[in-house]
Amino acid sequence: MPYRAPVTDLRFILDHVVEYAQVPATERFAEATGETVDAILTEAGRMCDDILAPLQRQGDLHPAVLENGVVRTSPGYDAGYAAIGEGGWIGMAADPDHGGMGLPITLAMAVNDMMSGACLSLQLNPLMTQGQIEALEHHASDTLKQVYLPKLTSGEWCGTMNLTEPQAGSDVGALRAKAEPNGDGSYAISGQKIYISWGDNDFSENVCHLVLARLPDGVPGTKGISLFMVPKIIPKDDGTLGDRNSLRVVSLEHKMGLHGSPTAVMEYDGATGWLVGPEHGGMAAMFTMMNNARLGVGLQGIGVAEGATQHALAYASDRKQGRAPGSGAIIEHADVRRMLATMKAETFAARSIAMACAVAIDMHTATGDAAWNAQAAFLTPIAKSFGTDTGIAVSEMGVQVHGGMGFIEETGAAQFYRDVRVTAIYEGTNGIQAMDLVGRKLMDGGEAARAILDQIRENAEAAKKTLPDLAHAVWEAAESLTETTEWLVDQEMADRFATSAPYLRAFARVLGADAHLRAALTGDAARSKMARFYIKRLLPEHASLLVHVREGAEDLMALTPQELLA
Repeated sequence: MPYRAPVTDLRFILDHVVEYAQVPATERFAEATGETVDAILTEAGRMCDDILAPLQRQGDLHPAVLENGVVRTSPGYDAGYAAIGEGGWIGMAADPDHGGMGLPITLAMAVNDMMSGACLSLQLNPLMTQGQIEALEHHASDTLKQVYLPKLTSGEWCGTMNLTEPQAGSDVGALRAKAEPNGDGSYAISGQKIYISWGDNDFSENVCHLVLARLPDGVPGTKGISLFMVPKIIPKDDGTLGDRNSLRVVSLEHKMGLHGSPTAVMEYDGATGWLVGPEHGGMAAMFTMMNNARLGVGLQGIGVAEGATQHALAYASDRKQGRAPGSGAIIEHADVRRMLATMKAETFAARSIAMACAVAIDMHTATGDAAWNAQAAFLTPIAKSFGTDTGIAVSEMGVQVHGGMGFIEETGAAQFYRDVRVTAIYEGTNGIQAMDLVGRKLMDGGEAARAILDQIRENAEAAKKTLPDLAHAVWEAAESLTETTEWLVDQEMADRFATSAPYLRAFARVLGADAHLRAALTGDAARSKMARFYIKRLLPEHASLLVHVREGAEDLMALTPQELLA
């Protein structure tokens, strides 16, 4: 079965789970009506099915290579990228003043979800550009905006972000890249950056790098870091391309997956760059890009989960083995049915969480209401972590559904797992996301968490008349999570960090249960059955996770490095 974009599932979630109708009810997004949503999802879905999905295996079998300093991309990627750019999908949420559509981020993320399921390696390119567009809109000078934003929005130019160095991974403040003033408003950027997704390509006119570097008077640590726009080819004053800049791709990484996406080691040797935002304000500007990317990466995991699920369902429906009843296909076996139901239920839950986060972002953009901003901020690390964890778990389960054939590369089942595995690592590892959740996101004393849990309890209370057993289970889960949240905010940060990962997953479990309960309330028989499966079989995990949370740090940190090495 070829990939089919989950248009119906996305529309159902927008209509019945995350209350998207609030978004076009605002003046800012009044044009993003249901008719617009249908048109966008349908057209983008068609592109994913017909153009991007056939490139999935091409990128894996024929990886990007570096030849004589030039990156050669996988066959067909040029046409695939052209379809993305020409369709306007890169600039969906971008400012109309620079060629964007000005649509809600919710719709842009829905399209990213579909593109990720079709061909993750290629989708990673426009995701980086979208993040750069947002960073420039918020922090760049008017001159830089006029030069770069129209080209990035149209897809004529691509964008990247350069944070990591060999000695400075998650500890960005340890970077050594330098920026020296040239005396004309520009800077000379020198240093090496690693893990640069889509650091170069052979299908766009220019590649624009946002690079973190330190000015001569920059203090040690993150407070002394500035952000610079460093293009591959320097634009002239009229916006046309001029001289090649002093930067190069040193090498491409040999990776577990995402072979079609060139991950570059970049060398900057006095390359010309321009300051984005204030001096020493680079982290604030880069975080604008990273927060966009974190939600996007969560949806990458969800998109791959969708692709892996479709792949496994097709195989299980066709493969005959053993004495299965009915059709005789392995989909009739109880354990295979368990795996497939888990894959679909988890994907729906993760997608609903991510879409709820996107709606909160749009509502804050449209209304300026701080409560929406707090909700979006709280949901972002959950959407990123649970979305990518779901992509990994579902893809691994897809291999298991295939049995021995899942371990054979020709079936394509293993590629989903190999491609998605890195998503739990980049844009801040999932452990860092969990620490952010229990650290920064609970600095309000748990107010944002309580507001979300109050909504879940209210929905469960309303559902008790029609779905009493499911509603009661969700209400109880939200109540126990509230109690643990209240306990957690009173703990020392060391205890919070030691149990942050199970807390994040427990919260995701309860959010997923709420999403499934909302789906069941529509009366759709299939969705009601799936809700019962999730709430009765998967939601109970939250209880053991909360036991883990309550243990704090003492026993964990009592295990010394020497004892772990023994």
